[in-house]
Amino acid sequence: MDKKLEVKNLQISFRTQGGILKAVRNISFDLNKGETLAIVGESGSGKSVTSKAIMGILAGNSIVEGGEILYDGQDLLKITEEDYHKIRGDKIAMIFQDPMSSLNPIMRVGQQLTEAMILKAKTGKRNAKHAFNSMLGTLGKNIKSAYTEAGENKSAEVDAKLKKFDSFCINATKLEREFNEKYTSAMTLEVEAQNVVLMLEKNKKFDVSAELKSLAKLLVASYDVDVIVKNDNSTAVQAELKEVAAQGKNADVARALDAARKVYALANEAVNKQKPNFFTLGYYKMMHPGVDLNKMDVDEMNAMTREFLDNDFMLDFIATAEKGVKYSHDNSITLKKECVKDLTAALEYFKAGKLDQGECAKYEKKLSALVEAAIDRLSVKKESIEYVFRSALSAAIKDYFVGVKRNPVEERKYLRNKAKYDRECRKGQTPDWTLAPQVVIDLDLKLSNIVKIIENLIAHYNENIENHENQKFNVNARVIEIIDYLKDQASKFVVKMNKRIAKAKAIKLLDEVGIPEPATRFRQFPFELSGGMRQRIVIAIALSANPDILICDEPTTALDVTIQAQILELINQIKAQRNLSVIFITHNMGVVANMADRIAVMYAGKIIEHGTANEIFYEPAHPYTWALLSSMPDLQTTEKLESIPGTPPNMIYPPKGDAFAARNKYALDIDFEVEPPLFEITDTHYAATWLLHPNAPAVEMPQLIKARIERMKKERENG
Repeated sequence: MDKKLEVKNLQISFRTQGGILKAVRNISFDLNKGETLAIVGESGSGKSVTSKAIMGILAGNSIVEGGEILYDGQDLLKITEEDYHKIRGDKIAMIFQDPMSSLNPIMRVGQQLTEAMILKAKTGKRNAKHAFNSMLGTLGKNIKSAYTEAGENKSAEVDAKLKKFDSFCINATKLEREFNEKYTSAMTLEVEAQNVVLMLEKNKKFDVSAELKSLAKLLVASYDVDVIVKNDNSTAVQAELKEVAAQGKNADVARALDAARKVYALANEAVNKQKPNFFTLGYYKMMHPGVDLNKMDVDEMNAMTREFLDNDFMLDFIATAEKGVKYSHDNSITLKKECVKDLTAALEYFKAGKLDQGECAKYEKKLSALVEAAIDRLSVKKESIEYVFRSALSAAIKDYFVGVKRNPVEERKYLRNKAKYDRECRKGQTPDWTLAPQVVIDLDLKLSNIVKIIENLIAHYNENIENHENQKFNVNARVIEIIDYLKDQASKFVVKMNKRIAKAKAIKLLDEVGIPEPATRFRQFPFELSGGMRQRIVIAIALSANPDILICDEPTTALDVTIQAQILELINQIKAQRNLSVIFITHNMGVVANMADRIAVMYAGKIIEHGTANEIFYEPAHPYTWALLSSMPDLQTTEKLESIPGTPPNMIYPPKGDAFAARNKYALDIDFEVEPPLFEITDTHYAATWLLHPNAPAVEMPQLIKARIERMKKERENG
């Protein structure tokens, strides 16, 4: 699976007046491309804290005690706020629980939708240009090194091929830019025409003449052989618009409506037309200057230009690029094999536990240099664990020695305050101040964080080496991936964005998320809309930058049941259309039944069970998951629903053993003494309960859950 996000050993606490509260305790999970991962649990279980850590919006009193959040070659816990601006909202977007608190009440909906689009477009162009040049340069360097290793000097030939690739990409972007000028005019025309039609149909008062003149100008600006073709039909519509507009205040409403509908039909057809393949067309026109392909069908033209590009240049370029890709991969594997030896030696040193700060600094410097040298820079998908190793190891070692230095100071401070407090108590006085609890850094935890960072990288390297030896690396597929990446970055050069285009895109987004009369809503304020409508607008804002990952933090809690179902259906629909990866956070098991691909159940800051949706619903293994399912209502249940007794533990003083033991009627003696590990049930299903230990007594799932599972299975079989 293509992992979009990896959370490893995440530990987050908060400073409170009562002491350090352990909110998230050593959790790990992955999010794959195109899947929905649901995180379920009671309030206070750490679900929202986890999502806020991913977004980089933790409260000021938070303490990240350890772990990594890996995305696109970066550890999100280590990057600067400036770097986060490139990710937050753009690559990872979030929908919050209360839409009204997410929206500015005194700013129109349209402005809130468009301001981010305009700002992000400028940054996107700059980043894309750098990414294109960097990847093409790295590819060329490795191709030359491959030839040099084989005893051949083909630098001039390689440079010529790279220059030719770069030149036709530039030519392709010019063609695409010209097309986009016309296409965005047509897109704006479609939105404006639809709005005019709506206002005329509803007999709203507005300057009909001015609007029709505007439509006529946009129509002229959209004329292009690949957009709105200038022919007898389009020029007749243009003439009709001008004629009715010339009537001024006395414009014939019926004719105006007819003309607006005609221009909308033209624009709608243009916007939904198949686009030329500018990548292949750019090469063809570079090699055939002045050629006229206007009379060719788009499908026919795309096929012809693709065949020409392949035969004249691309197949040869791919064969050349394969040499560089293979060289880069083989070199990376060789260096990783050597690096494993050094990592293993370092692991033994850290596991021994007798750390010297100077010695640790040497290990950090040496290992970081070796790991960075072993990175395969021609891998389009960045292996995050390799890219963040230096920062992760450095931070973990620093945290350990901060604890070594700070703990004795904190202990002396606490003992002084306690002695003072005790003296006042012995005198019969009631102190008017609170004795703050001792705050010490858990050195064992910090040391285990260092060990895990090294162990995880060794396991990752061994997997890479094994795949290489089993010949699982596909050189041709990697080259195609690189070319697709370069095409994608080149196309970002020509993204045009201004207020008018942003408005057209925003109105289309509002329409996509199911908002009626989007042009009208665009001009309204959030307080004029219903709760469900506001949540749809928040979803539209989240989608405006076309993110990779969408985090939904209890997005339906503030809505009534009917609207909840609509919003859930909308999120599912958008996920499928855009191939999004979704993290869905909720306390309601019923909400995720038809949404999640995988489910992680959280309790007291830990993931206590995770598996596929079918495994969690049909084969739950942890008593807490049983309790959640028992408290979930359905239409067929006749028995009284079971509540979960007691309350979650105070995480300032985390309980010894299983945190759920005090509320668990199936708890064993060992649950109160030792925290259970995650027991493997299947390759995809794990649960942290001693009931799964081979020596544990047999405990059956509650009858209420069994009956419900049987009903759900039958309903599923019957469709």
